[in-house]
Amino acid sequence: MQPTPSNDAAPRQAHIRSYVLRQGRVSTAQQRYYDEGMPRWGIPYVAAPLDLAAAFGRSATKFLEIGCGMGETTAAIADEHPENDYLGIEVHTPGVGSLMKEIATRGLTNLRVIQHDAVEVVRDMIPPGSLSGIHIYFPDPWPKKRHHKRRLIQPPFVHQLALRLAPGGYLHLATDWEEYAQQMLAVLSAEALLENTAPGFAPRPDWRPQTKFEQRGLRLGHGVWDVLFRRRETDRSGD
Repeated sequence: MQPTPSNDAAPRQAHIRSYVLRQGRVSTAQQRYYDEGMPRWGIPYVAAPLDLAAAFGRSATKFLEIGCGMGETTAAIADEHPENDYLGIEVHTPGVGSLMKEIATRGLTNLRVIQHDAVEVVRDMIPPGSLSGIHIYFPDPWPKKRHHKRRLIQPPFVHQLALRLAPGGYLHLATDWEEYAQQMLAVLSAEALLENTAPGFAPRPDWRPQTKFEQRGLRLGHGVWDVLFRRRETDRSGD
């Protein structure tokens, strides 16, 4: 029998997926690192709270990254901050394989990966108040208006993310799609558990490396917007 979810968890019902599992090519190297790395650094999805200290074998400050892409940014942050532990969520096998290569070649011991739907992982596996920070960098903007409902940053999910933060913990988003950035800012501003760290958009924090894709976009004059909120020390949600 599966464990009963905690009272703060979102209802177990179908949710709109913010990604499409494409039949992307997995290179030989990605497959090799995936096969070798998942048994060592992968955490299987289970609909039960995850013991984060046990998953990393130590007690340390915990951070979550949703949508690791090919893993460069995730690995760079973990490498720069060995005192912290990082849990990455990614659904695409080529990206997970690349992230496993980063873990292996950098010799990282503070990074674990779950290959599963992020909404379900947050809902079922991440204990309330357990995280010091959450990173969501360049999620799919679903630019067509009829697809906006598939965007990850929606009020119900943001509320679940806020519940997983410890008081003072932060939620950091970044996008190169201005209209989505405005939506992100509006959704987070409406969440009673969160408060903005800036008058509007925030400057890029030192902990977020610039990707090659981002640097190229900036050279071409494309904008990048960071949204950085913290969980309030006092609960104003009225729950």
